[in-house]
Amino acid sequence: MEVSLERILVAKTIEDAWEVLLNTMQDFGFHNVLYGFTRFHTEQGFGDNADHLVLTNLGSDYVQGYFDEGRYKHGPVVNWAADNDGVCSWSYISEIYETLSEKARETVEFNRTFGVSHGYTIGFRNGTKRSKGAIGLSMLPFTGTQAQADAIWKENGNKISILCNVFHLKIMSLPLELRQLTARQREVLEWVGDGKTCADVAQIMGLTSATVEKHLKLARDALDAETTAQAILKASLLNQFYKR
Repeated sequence: MEVSLERILVAKTIEDAWEVLLNTMQDFGFHNVLYGFTRFHTEQGFGDNADHLVLTNLGSDYVQGYFDEGRYKHGPVVNWAADNDGVCSWSYISEIYETLSEKARETVEFNRTFGVSHGYTIGFRNGTKRSKGAIGLSMLPFTGTQAQADAIWKENGNKISILCNVFHLKIMSLPLELRQLTARQREVLEWVGDGKTCADVAQIMGLTSATVEKHLKLARDALDAETTAQAILKASLLNQFYKR
């Protein structure tokens, strides 16, 4: 565990940290892992999929059906994690199945067709109300059982929880390349965010004011922002400023 923690802490990219976590979870006995994080959750829902970071070793067919087609929004443990932090056994799904909506039941059945039926979910405690993160750990499809998942958790649950929480905190500190900015777009936003006017930025960067305005517009478009202030906020929340 100590080696995995150290490798996650020193990881320079999301991919490096993810590889360590996935391999470690599989060593514990959880075959599939699905991690999701957004800084743009609202009371109205999860927001734009393009603003979500999703990491998983489940196949593309599952990702398309579960995430791209929006089934995750109705998942019982996803909604549990949106409202809670801590650990939730997937036995919870069976306990509340009769009370679920039609869309929630369809999501449960979709998961069952892929063998994603037995495991645990961790909802992460976040410092802001718009940040939401969770991770699902599931057994080998069509083979693993909830009893086996419970046994893994009984023996190693505390270690797994610590590793996953450290991974989540690491991800929050790294640049999230969910919406791509060019180097020029990023630099212009950085200077405006530093309190400089368009004329100031033009002089600093050796550009015309019209070119600066063009880069600002392209940055707003790339970030799906209506104003420059919103673009600066989104880029900051995605850790895209002052990248090394």
